[in-house]
Amino acid sequence: MIQNPILYPQRSTDEPSAEQIFNWARNAQLGSKQQLYTPKDEAALQALLKESSGPIRIIGSRLSPGRMVSPQSEGILLDLKHFRGVLAMDENSVRVAAGTPLQELFKTLQQNGRMLNCSPGVIAVQTVGGALATGTHGQGLQQSAITDEVLSFTLILADGEKRTFQRGEAEFSAVMVNLGCLGIITEVTLATVPENYFTCVKTAVSADSLETDIIDWNHQHLFSKAWWFVDDNLLHVWNIDPADASAQQRYQENAQQVVQHSSDQDESLNATIDQTLALMHADTQVHGHGGKQFRTVARFKDFTDVTGDIYQLLCRGIAVPQINVEIGVPLAQTPAIISHIKQWYAEQQPHMHYPIILRCTGASEAWLSPAYQQDTCYFGFVVYYADDGSLSQDGLHFLTEVEKILATYGGRPHWGKYYDPQHYDWPTLYPKWQDFSAVKQQLDPQQRFSNPYIQQLFPSSIGDHA
Repeated sequence: MIQNPILYPQRSTDEPSAEQIFNWARNAQLGSKQQLYTPKDEAALQALLKESSGPIRIIGSRLSPGRMVSPQSEGILLDLKHFRGVLAMDENSVRVAAGTPLQELFKTLQQNGRMLNCSPGVIAVQTVGGALATGTHGQGLQQSAITDEVLSFTLILADGEKRTFQRGEAEFSAVMVNLGCLGIITEVTLATVPENYFTCVKTAVSADSLETDIIDWNHQHLFSKAWWFVDDNLLHVWNIDPADASAQQRYQENAQQVVQHSSDQDESLNATIDQTLALMHADTQVHGHGGKQFRTVARFKDFTDVTGDIYQLLCRGIAVPQINVEIGVPLAQTPAIISHIKQWYAEQQPHMHYPIILRCTGASEAWLSPAYQQDTCYFGFVVYYADDGSLSQDGLHFLTEVEKILATYGGRPHWGKYYDPQHYDWPTLYPKWQDFSAVKQQLDPQQRFSNPYIQQLFPSSIGDHA
């Protein structure tokens, strides 16, 4: 069962008097301030590695569960906040420091008329290095995850050696999604393409034919995303394609700000949204409508089609303390899974805290990507924390039970989110699992980039240094 971590009540993670460092959601202690190091550059980082001993974990934006980030009490917490900014650009690529938030990278690309040739994730406060290490993805069968756009990685290994891994090299597919356990990514070079503009057509439809609709939408549109309100048998769907000339002209005339295509907004989902908000208020014990968690659903009211660039349309995530589970399943299995969930829901009538989020991607080259070698549909689930730090037990029960269903169909969990490890046989799920373990042993023989979480994943590579 998914663990129920408490939410620490102190909200600020940067108070001078606080000795403990928490993850962003404040539901896990990562370590103490005495363990935190913020090297100014690669030379300082290399010196730190050569002069220190013990485990090292990189905190990034602290969005991941604490089990992934914490280095244990004697280890080093590494903050790469000084490794920031776009370092170089040419007509086909961008080189960026790994500690750069995605939103800064995206803004620089926009300003230079460029974009990545993939759909971004919804949360753009992630660091580039963290997004790559955990397999952050968007949606669209013609692309996969952000890491699949990388041309080269620069890593600092545990002994301070600097290594560059180029696309096409034997170890490259291991580094692509590396869980922070191979070395410290300091720079990456990503492929870019000329910026394009897109129109997002939004609809509210019945879930009666979702089994076939989800496949059709993803084959017919460049990007597709859906929120499944199971209680009401409804979906809110975004289908996104390149904007036509008229929409692009309107966008340019609007100073490249998002253009709404109709003043007559669609109210067909409003009753469902109001019902969902009422349930969320009951679960979180929060009154009023000002909370960020409520805006994630309330924005679906009175919807209309829009035109903008890919980051304006899809980087719409609102980071709120939550338990977030996302499981990728083979796209070919998705119709059977949806039918299974419908039948289970009809029999059990479980409590719904938040709609199921459906996003599909193409196959990835990364050995540890949930989409490795197969088109994949990701099923996402969220339970928000109440202000008192509690979680809806009914909401958690729904997450737990649906995860069990998805796991039986070969589901692979998103590494940067929550999951119950007892459901997964990693070497069976990932054909290159043992190859990754061998690369891990080669690049980090002393297991410095390990912790109990990593050791449980790769017990065969612990050796005499556990």
